[in-house]
Amino acid sequence: MKIVVSTFTVLALFLLHQDVWFWRQARPLVFGFLPIGLFYHAAFTLVTAGAMALLVRLLWPAGLDTEGPPDR
Repeated sequence: MKIVVSTFTVLALFLLHQDVWFWRQARPLVFGFLPIGLFYHAAFTLVTAGAMALLVRLLWPAGLDTEGPPDR
């Protein structure tokens, strides 16, 4: 189940990254000075970083957390 949710999360982020709705204009300005496209990408970057942290927490293999050389 974790794999399915993770896959849909990554696909949703991929689709949201294609922001064709802000290509032709810099207006409206966010906070009075920041173009909307730049604000969208800054917010998208924060959401993506949070999603990646969640994916690492959920899907990190337990065997990689041990210290020392691997058993042979």
